Amino acid sequence: METHGIWGCVAMRVDPSNAAQFRYWDGEEGAYWAKRAARFDMSANDYCRPLLDAAAIEPTHAVLDIGCGTGVMTRLAAQRGKLALGVDLSRAMIGVARREAAHEHLWNAMFRHGDAQVHPFSVGRYDVAISRHGAMFFGDPHVAFTNIARALRPDGRMALLSWQPLARNEWRLVIRDALSAGREAPALPPQPPGSLEDPDDVFAVLTRAGFTDVRVSSVEAWMYFGSDADDACRFLTGQYARTLNGLDPELKARARYALHDSMARHQTPGGVRLGSASWLIEARKPAR
Repeated sequence: METHGIWGCVAMRVDPSNAAQFRYWDGEEGAYWAKRAARFDMSANDYCRPLLDAAAIEPTHAVLDIGCGTGVMTRLAAQRGKLALGVDLSRAMIGVARREAAHEHLWNAMFRHGDAQVHPFSVGRYDVAISRHGAMFFGDPHVAFTNIARALRPDGRMALLSWQPLARNEWRLVIRDALSAGREAPALPPQPPGSLEDPDDVFAVLTRAGFTDVRVSSVEAWMYFGSDADDACRFLTGQYARTLNGLDPELKARARYALHDSMARHQTPGGVRLGSASWLIEARKPAR
């Protein structure tokens, strides 16, 4: 059973299938996101409204936010509902989420450093489960979504966002091509069902986990990367430092130049913006 309160006291447990994700998000990557929370939140800001509209949170609702990161969606949900709980693998990002909720006096926004795949949520406690690009990383999606379904009340709803395939996401293509430094970009392996990239996989995973009325629709939005090319390039070279540091000096310089050039070509009056496309996934837990 969960214990609520701002700080919580549920012991952290990570499913072995999520061990690599835990090391990634609870390490340097999560720390980088935490330090630049405002920038990351701004980059995907145009996705907040479609997700909130689909969630249709009412004042009496308890909301569960899966892979909440620094908690922007949890806090928005708390403004609309009775309470909201955000769960994430990154201790650093959960720390930011708690501080921001306290700063905004959102005492009904709570956060857990945990693995949603195996976290002991209270059975039937939540009316709505949401996730803005945070439910795509489960090692065992069947176990994860079965656990999320267990946390929802009968007839509870779920609204998630996941990225569409690479070809539909300009921002991913542009960054990948720039970091390839003029070399042929490597072929990408097929994405596993847990990536929620293929609507057929989404339907199969969620129905097997006990959900019904599964619907998948397309949402397109601009992604913000910086006020100008210099700003965007600084941000992205930090985010992809591991990739850049694996290149020899000549290729690294070439990649940085290509990235800056790409950002300059996508300058708009509102900053550097690139196109993106996500799936809006909606489903319902059957009534008793």
